[in-house]
Formats: sequence, C-alpha cells, structure tokens
Amino acid sequence: MSDKAEHSSSTSFAAAPDQRTSAKVGRETISTILVFAICILLLAGSRLISPNLGSWSQVQTVMVLASFLVVLSFGQGLVILTGGLDLSIPSLITLGGVLATGMVGAGNPGAWYLLPLVMAICCAVGLATAIGVVWLKVPPFIMTMATSIIVASVALGFTKGTPRGASPEAMTWLMKSHLSGIPLPVLFLVLFVILGWLVQSRSTLGRYLYAIGTNPEAARIAGIPMLTAQIAPYVISAGCAGFVGMMLAGYSNGATLRMGDNYMLPSIAAVVIGGSSILGGSGSFLGTVGGAILLTTLGTIISAIGLQFGLRTIIEGTIILVALLLLRDEIFERIRAAARKG
Repeated sequence: MSDKAEHSSSTSFAAAPDQRTSAKVGRETISTILVFAICILLLAGSRLISPNLGSWSQVQTVMVLASFLVVLSFGQGLVILTGGLDLSIPSLITLGGVLATGMVGAGNPGAWYLLPLVMAICCAVGLATAIGVVWLKVPPFIMTMATSIIVASVALGFTKGTPRGASPEAMTWLMKSHLSGIPLPVLFLVLFVILGWLVQSRSTLGRYLYAIGTNPEAARIAGIPMLTAQIAPYVISAGCAGFVGMMLAGYSNGATLRMGDNYMLPSIAAVVIGGSSILGGSGSFLGTVGGAILLTTLGTIISAIGLQFGLRTIIEGTIILVALLLLRDEIFERIRAAARKG
C-alpha cells in the first residue's frame, strides 16, 4: 500500500470518531432544547387551567420540588451512563432521612458533624452494591434491588417501625430559608446543576464513564481504570439518595419509612426524558435537569387540578415510552436534515 493510501486510510479512520462525536453532541443538544421548551410551554399553558398556575410563585415551587429529583437523577444518570441501573434509591432516601432525624435531630444542633457521617454510611452502602456489580458480576438490576430490600429492613429495625426525631437544624435552614427573596433550595439547585455538569461533562471521571458506557472493552484497552470508574457511580448515586433523604426531612420536618417510594421511577424517567440512552454511553446532565423539571411541573399540574395520584405514574411511564421512541437515531437524523435544508 502506498504512503498516500495509508494516509487516506488513517485520515478516514480518524474522521469517523469525530463524526460520531459530532452526531452525539447534536443529539444531546436537540434533546435538551426540546425538554426545556416543553417545560416552558407547560408552565405557560398551565395558566389556562388556573390563574394561580404559571406564576413566578409556582415556578419557585417547581424549582424547590425539582431539587430533590435533580440530585437523585444526577447519581442515577451516572449509573445509567455506564449501562447500569440503580433500584436502591428509595431505600437509601429513607436511610438518609431516618438516620438524620434519629442521630442528629432538632435537639442536637451541636452534632452537625453527624450529617457527613450519615452521608458516609449511605456511600458505604453504595460501595457494597458496586462491589457486587463489578467484582461479583451480579446484574445491576438484581444487586441494587437486593440492596434496597436489605437497607429497607435495616431502616425498619433501626426505627422499630416508627421513625423518631425531627429534622436537623442545618437541613431545615437549607430547605426553608430565603436569600434576597429567593428560596435557598433554588440557589442550591443552581449550584448543584453547575457542579453536576462539570463532573459529568468536563471531568476525567465523566469522560471515563462515557467511554465505558460506549464500549467497555475499548475503554479497558485504552487504559481506563475500570474498577474505580465502575464503582464510583454507585457510590455517588447512594450518596445523592442519602442527601435527598436529609433534604426531604428538612422540607417536611421529619422522616417516614416510605419517603423514598415515589422517586425510583422518576429518577429513571428524568434521565431518559433528558436524552440519555438507557443502554449507556450518551446523555447530558443538563438534559436530565430538564427532564426532572418537566416531571415536577407535570406533578404540580396534576395535583392542582385534583387528578388521582396514580395517574402521575401512568403519565411518567407513558413519557418514558414516548421518549424511547423519539430518541431513536433516525428521528434525530431527520431533525438535523431538516435544519440543514432550512
């Protein structure tokens, strides 16, 4: 083969990854824009249902309520990015809540250092789950479900069926305070979104997770530390769930044994609606944030018009199905083709 042919071959080989990367970025950008556009239309259109909906006050309420789901979906999104799934989220939310109220509580303000301990306990649970998935090769679905059952049983034994104590003062301050008229959870949400975006899209860990989700064997050959990179998402997801449990305790001034039950499906739905592939390797955190806000907006509208709560689950399941259908590659190819013609 001549030098010219070799150069042409190597150039074509190098150009292919660039084209795939460009297509992936375009797909993620389109998904993110569409999700946020739907959120804006929902908020604006909700005024047709009730004059109280669509107001700035409702927007703030949606942001506060969305903060729980955004934090959860960040951890879940990292796990999904590697091709896994975390079903232990509900029990870890409960664990974080009952440990925060039981170990710290409102009557023990000097024990603020116990809150990081609660987080550490939740992260340790995530580490044990990751060891089962990565080392023992237990399917993520089975391993995280088993973790959920075990942790729920531990929480039941710890509380003897009745969680006691009140929210730690630090969490009450975080969830109920205002700064210059803006709810503190909204400011926390903005900071968390920036941090989450940096971790997923701009950090070395984020690049590792994308590579593993796209092609684990190629990532291993490339020298990526597979063990650390595969364990980290489960630890982060468990820590996020535990922190959401503390946030919920601060928001409601207490904990219950079922406080995490309503968050498992939404945490997956927000990631999928945001444009991430359920098979791993693609997605953006900003899209996930849009998905979380969209689901929260739908939830507040459903509550405002008095529909049954079960309808929300039906809607979330339908949205996941529609999102999976719309996120097929040929759909985005048609959108990009139409944009080029325009």
